[in-house]
Amino acid sequence: MKKIILILAVLAVFVSCKEEVVQKPERLIEKDVMLDVMYDLAVLEAIKYQNPVSLDTFKINPRDFILKKYKIDSLQFAKSNVYYASDYEDYKLMFEQITKRLDASKKSADSLVNLEKKKKKPVLQNNKKPAPIAGDTTKLK
Repeated sequence: MKKIILILAVLAVFVSCKEEVVQKPERLIEKDVMLDVMYDLAVLEAIKYQNPVSLDTFKINPRDFILKKYKIDSLQFAKSNVYYASDYEDYKLMFEQITKRLDASKKSADSLVNLEKKKKKPVLQNNKKPAPIAGDTTKLK
């Protein structure tokens, strides 16, 4: 019985002493800020593929723009991304949060588009051409 308890205790120590696969970077981006960065990158990348002219007109590189916005450099972002990605479950939760934010933004944008369509629809109906007059109006009676 003592051997079983000893084996279970040793096993518990090994399981609880989880070795970090990736060392925590010196300048780790906070998790909330990292979520914001990843969200903004996703939005700008979507804009880039939906309407590439909009970003090309202003010569905006989405990644560089976001890095400047949050005052981080590409190495800091890369190391932080690798660190967060090393914990699969937590990284998956981060992406789920980003997906929820994107879905909420999409719903908001869709409702605004639908509202604009509804506003324009009555205006178009009021601007109909008048019905043509039947018969020849050039003849005098």
